Parts: sequence; structure tokens; C-alpha cells
Amino acid sequence: MPDQSELQKLVEAMAKALVDIPEEVIVEEFEDEDEQGTMVLELTVARSDLGKVIGKQGRTAKSMRTILAAAAAKLDQRYVLDIIEEDEEDLPEGNTAKTSADANA
Repeated sequence: MPDQSELQKLVEAMAKALVDIPEEVIVEEFEDEDEQGTMVLELTVARSDLGKVIGKQGRTAKSMRTILAAAAAKLDQRYVLDIIEEDEEDLPEGNTAKTSADANA
């Protein structure tokens, strides 16, 4: 795996602390094609752990995004956290389910 950014490590550490199967936590980072300068962190967890990272009414996910936004602001960057709900091969073609929110710098 290539060198992870500090924010990628932060999201990974938060997710691993929340889930029952930490070895299935994957955080991938890439630049948003639509918005120049915005980085996207995609968080994938085991299906059975999805509720743990989203939380009741999305509160846990919102908290993770708030922490990411604060850390990104300190680095003068903009990050978006996407929590991947389904593996793409589990869904009909062209249909991916995910939650998304901005972590504004």
C-alpha cells in the first residue's frame, strides 16, 4: 500500500476503534475529479459493521466528518468522507450506494 496521508490514517484509526472486524477496514484516498483540490476518503467496512460507523441517525458518521474537517482545516485542505455501503459487485451495474458529506477546510 502506498504511503498513507495523516488524514487517511486518522479516519482508519477512528473506524477501527468502532468496528468488530477491524481487519476489514479500508480507507482509500484520491482526488475528486469534479472539484479541483478536494480529496476524497472512501471508507469501506464489513457489512456487519456498517451501522457502527454510521451510528443512529448518522451521528457517528457526522462526528467522523466533523473531526476530518477540523484536521483538514488545520492543513488548509478540503476532504470529503464517503462511507461505502455496498460492494459494487453486490449491486446492479451502475448503481453504487454510499453516504457522502463534505469536510470543509
